[in-house]
Amino acid sequence: MKPLESKTKVPYVVGSKSPTAVAINCASKAGEWIKSRLGLVKELDTKLSAQDLVTDVDKGAELMIRKLILTHFPDHDILGEEDVAPGAAAAVKALSEVRDSEYLWIVDPIDGTTNFVHGFPYFCVSIALAYKGEVIVGVIYDPIRDELFVAEKGKGAYIHGKKSEVSNDGSLSDSILAIGFNPDRDFALPVNMKGITALSGEVRSLRAVGSAALHLAYVATGRVSGYYEVGLNSWDVAAGVLLVTESGGVVSDTAGNPYHLGVRNLVATNGKIHAELLETLSAADATGL
Repeated sequence: MKPLESKTKVPYVVGSKSPTAVAINCASKAGEWIKSRLGLVKELDTKLSAQDLVTDVDKGAELMIRKLILTHFPDHDILGEEDVAPGAAAAVKALSEVRDSEYLWIVDPIDGTTNFVHGFPYFCVSIALAYKGEVIVGVIYDPIRDELFVAEKGKGAYIHGKKSEVSNDGSLSDSILAIGFNPDRDFALPVNMKGITALSGEVRSLRAVGSAALHLAYVATGRVSGYYEVGLNSWDVAAGVLLVTESGGVVSDTAGNPYHLGVRNLVATNGKIHAELLETLSAADATGL
């Protein structure tokens, strides 16, 4: 008799131990575990505000990722969200402490924790690797949709092995844009609301799914033509930025300066609407700079 075949999903596993393979394996294993914990959160705390949540699952997933990375690359440094105190100043300080690292892994174990807590199915694992300050690997895994986004510097970006490309929209009026409602209620949210108000009359529509990493992955795959938010951290965006640029898009700060790991006020687009988007934000005093 032929044995019954298991219907259990096999997570993405790559045999090679290249940095990209390790990032894929980490994101896949952590993502599957996170999905298994949906609705089973035991510890829920707040960080920056009542809207900025952290759970035992965030902490457990980051620990899992750290262990897997250090098993293969014990000499590499890791910047993970859950090891950094709340607030912009703490994030800037944490990044400055590892800025001279040769190899730096930048990890957000659950980007979209508030969604995860409420069972809203938009959250992901985001893992990036920077070499001397430049992101060279970016992996984002959405366990709910089983979507894996992968980018390598100079080698393109892919979703399930298919090359991803940004949209062809040529103007704001033809575009769907992603925006965020930042948990920083004192500075970032009021600035973002200025930008959202200004953009709402210029674009076809706005979308906010509550995950900066997924917003960037969606820019990379052409699902939205741009993304704007003030008050982001390096672990929110590092992997997604590489996805966008390797898919033919453009990423800058809100003044149009080139992206680097310290950029906190971000604009990412298909390139064709970049200048128009920057002009709209500047006119609305919504750059945060």
